[in-house]
Amino acid sequence: MSVNPVHQTELESLLAISSGLNSTGGNDRLKNIMHQLLSDLCKTIKQFDVTDEEFWVAVNYLNELGGRQEAALLAAGLGLEHYLDMRADEKEAASGNDVGTPRTIEGPLYVANAPLSEGFARMDDGKEQAETMWLQGQVTDLQGNPVAGAIVDIWHANTLGGYSFFDQSQSEYNLRRRIRTGDDGHYAVRSIVPCGYGCPPDGPTQKLLTAIGRHGNRPAHVHFFVSAPGYKHLTTQINLNGDEYLWDDFAFATRAELIADPVKVTDNTVARERGIDGEHTEVNFSFALVGAADSNEEERGKRARVKE
Repeated sequence: MSVNPVHQTELESLLAISSGLNSTGGNDRLKNIMHQLLSDLCKTIKQFDVTDEEFWVAVNYLNELGGRQEAALLAAGLGLEHYLDMRADEKEAASGNDVGTPRTIEGPLYVANAPLSEGFARMDDGKEQAETMWLQGQVTDLQGNPVAGAIVDIWHANTLGGYSFFDQSQSEYNLRRRIRTGDDGHYAVRSIVPCGYGCPPDGPTQKLLTAIGRHGNRPAHVHFFVSAPGYKHLTTQINLNGDEYLWDDFAFATRAELIADPVKVTDNTVARERGIDGEHTEVNFSFALVGAADSNEEERGKRARVKE
């Protein structure tokens, strides 16, 4: 690809060269994307008369962001990850495709290869003094038929908002499990009621959010990957009703269809059947999967993840 330099302004020539439009090698799609990004950035610098000092503060911020490995966290906090979901929803609506349980963001804290159990698993290691949670539901197709052999991959934070692997004080795969559904499509886990979390207060993500007058808090939530042969992979999460940040999630992940109502269980008979000592919280949430058009739709999206 080449651009005729005749009649180009100095800026147009600079952008064409810097984005590779004048080069014969490289990826044409990437060249055009880079050209657009650089053009928009230059327009922003001019529109707001960005000073040299402000520019280099921004460059140094990117260094800090990468050094703290918070780029994915910032992408969620600026709504960019949510925008990908908006785009996917928009495409589905335009094509008239069937829609099951709504998607929402994955976030940056997934760890692959959690222990796999059949039908039921205990997720916590028992070391934390916390309220017991019994989480259960069913995986079905759009007609309500149970999906056997579905993998429900679950992860959530502890009572301090920390995730195992990233929080070195927790045991390996604490609060992370995969459950394979049986013929009835049901899954169940015993865990603890999670807490929401805030961005690291000394990190670059919170620094930027504070500078634009925003907080960095999330409501209590539970993440899921749900997959089964012949069905579209589902990335989603549920929020626990009653949390103060339910509709003020800095990561924009709350959706009305993904709010679960925690229920106090005081029946000792039920508790004993579940192997729980007394009162606990029950959360019910089921998933409806959409048939996949091809095998690619059965796989989760490609991105850098821990241990994957």
